[in-house]
Order: sequence, then structure tokens, then C-alpha cells
Amino acid sequence: MANPLAVYQFIFAAFAFFLGAVVGSFLNVCIYRLPLDLSVNKPRRSFCPGCKAQLTWYQNVPLLSWLFLRGKCASCGARIAFRYFAVELLTALLFLWVWKVFPWPIAIAYWIFVSLLIAATFIDFEHFIIPDEITIGGTVAGIVASLVVPELMDTAHRGRAVLTSAASAALGYVLLWLVLEAGKKVFGKKRIKLDGPTPFTWTRKDDDADFVVGEEKGLWSDYFSRETDQLILHCDEAIVEERNLGRADLRFHYNRVNVGAEELVLDSLDRISGVVRELEIPREAMGRGDLKFLACIGAFLGWRAVLFSVFAGSLVGSLVGLFTLVVGKRVWSAKLPFGPYLALGALI
Repeated sequence: MANPLAVYQFIFAAFAFFLGAVVGSFLNVCIYRLPLDLSVNKPRRSFCPGCKAQLTWYQNVPLLSWLFLRGKCASCGARIAFRYFAVELLTALLFLWVWKVFPWPIAIAYWIFVSLLIAATFIDFEHFIIPDEITIGGTVAGIVASLVVPELMDTAHRGRAVLTSAASAALGYVLLWLVLEAGKKVFGKKRIKLDGPTPFTWTRKDDDADFVVGEEKGLWSDYFSRETDQLILHCDEAIVEERNLGRADLRFHYNRVNVGAEELVLDSLDRISGVVRELEIPREAMGRGDLKFLACIGAFLGWRAVLFSVFAGSLVGSLVGLFTLVVGKRVWSAKLPFGPYLALGALI
């Protein structure tokens, strides 16, 4: 005869896993749509990123549909990234793990938190941003969760829990803000001596521009986080539109460029090119979204988790950075997102 308690535990564990897979399917929608400023509920049904055909219900069953379709769209045959399956499986496993480890009121709160961590991680890896819907929305959710489940803040008093959650969120934001400002003053500029004279182009692209130096390519907006940021090119030859300026230093802000005493507005230009031998690029220690993301972590987990997440995230991020240098030369324009490492520290 089956043990009723064992049956009860199995049913709820299976439910936690299934619910996690369903939530993971919704997280895939958020991961794809939020960075593109698309609505997460219009259209209500998921669609193929390639042909935009909306999926039928049996093509959108968590975990199973991706396996049965062998990772391809049923309409156009385009490849559906493994990330969709991985997110569903990871969410399902974490939901199951949280359910087995914590009492059910805390587990439900942590289900919300785990979902935020997963969405932030995959968006940051792909787009180097963490949307406000996750960071600010997550901070509010953490404070509300602490009101409903004060045990999240290790207290039975709701008022104390809310104050602790809000103070921890503030600590997370301020702590990384101090790190960001200090890092900007000490490491805010990177000087790069190229192997030799290298061609470059700045080409207008709608409201942005393509910036190419040798084989390095990037969007102009990626290099500027503040109005005071300045990118300097030491050129053997500089050509603005059709005008050859010869040997010159080009001092760029996001919206203008200075050549000696002359200032040109970039909105009035279509192309700048030439040959550069050395450049100085502005850089940030991290993105502003990381500050709000650590506030979200603090709102759910408290001030100790804020300190631990920064420590663990910095340690893991440093190890990954060193590993990339050991296995191969990292290009000078490469970026490493910090959000996923904060998420890992929070999860630990």
C-alpha cells in the first residue's frame, strides 16, 4: 500500500516541476520581447522568430514541443534556439528545488524571484541590458512579498520586514552606485594602441551609427553612457564627409566631434573615415541596470545577500574574464555582462 505522505509529496513536486516549465515558457516570451519593446501579451500566442507564424497549442507545450519538433519551426523549418528548451527546463528544475527546500509560503515568493533571475540573466547575456520591468518591478515585488511573507526577512513582524526589504534594496543600489562612480574615476578610460595604422569608419545608421575599427564593429551608442564620456581617435588621416583633414585628433562625444577648435554636430554628418593608430574609449564598470537589479535582490533576500551577491558575482566574473584571456585573446570592444553573475550569487 502506497504511503499517503509519499504520494502527496510526489503530486506536489510534479506540480512544481510542471508549473516551472509553464512559467519558463512565459519567460521565453519575456526574454525575446522585452528588449525589443514588444508587448508580452499581444499577440497572446507565441510566434516563430523567423516567419512570425503563431504557434498552435500543441506546438507550444513546454519542453515536449521543442523535442518533438527537433528545435525547428513547423511552418518554415527555421531553427528554434536551444535557449527556449533550456529556459523551460532550468525554470522547472529550480521551481522543484525551491519547493523541496523551503516552506510553501517562502517557496512561492522564491518562485517569483527565481523567475526574475532567469529572465534577467538571459536578457543580459544577449542584449547587455536588464529591463526596468524586471529590476524596478522586481524590487516592488520583493517589498510586497516581504509584507505578505515576513519570514523572507527573518522576522515575524510585517512592518519590520518591509523596512528591512526596502533598506536592503536601497543598500544594493547605493553600493553598486558607489562602485560605479569610483570605477569611472579610476578606470573610466581605456587607451588602446593598435598594431599599426588601421582604417576606421563612422557611418550614420538611423538614430545611431556603425563604428568600425579594423575588424572591430559596434554601435556608436554602445560606447557612451554619460554626456561627459569622450572617445578620442589619434589619426594619421581623418576624412569628414569629403573633407580630408590630414593628421588630426578627433574628440567625439555622443552627438558631436571636435577637431582642434572646430566642433561638428554628428546629426549633420553621414560618414567619417580615415586611419587611426591609437584610440581612447570611455568605459563603465557596469551598466545602470545592474544597480537596480541588486536592489531587486536586496528586496527579496535582505542586506546580507546584497553583500554576498556582489562578492560572489565579482569573483565568478573575474574568473570568467581570466579564462577568456587564457583560452584566447579577447577583443578590445568585447563586453561582459555583470547581471548574470549577480544572479548566480543571489541564487547561491
